[in-house]
Amino acid sequence: MKLPVIKHLVQFIQENDEDYVVETIETLEALIEAPSLSDEELDVIGELLSNLYGSIEVAKEIKSGTPQKDALNGFMKRVLGSIDR
Repeated sequence: MKLPVIKHLVQFIQENDEDYVVETIETLEALIEAPSLSDEELDVIGELLSNLYGSIEVAKEIKSGTPQKDALNGFMKRVLGSIDR
């Protein structure tokens, strides 16, 4: 996950609509079923999906009143904390 990408996607959600991101997730999840994709391509799609899901989580935090910086930092702490386990 890349924080600058998530931050950019959060701004996109705020300016447009979360549904665009949800539909992109659904499209990418359908695409990973294609048998001809290489491991490298699957890794790229996985990274995109992680960033898209992360942006939705952060956008929900912001919508509930958490300042953007705190929402982004809190999300990354949760991610890093789950990796350390």
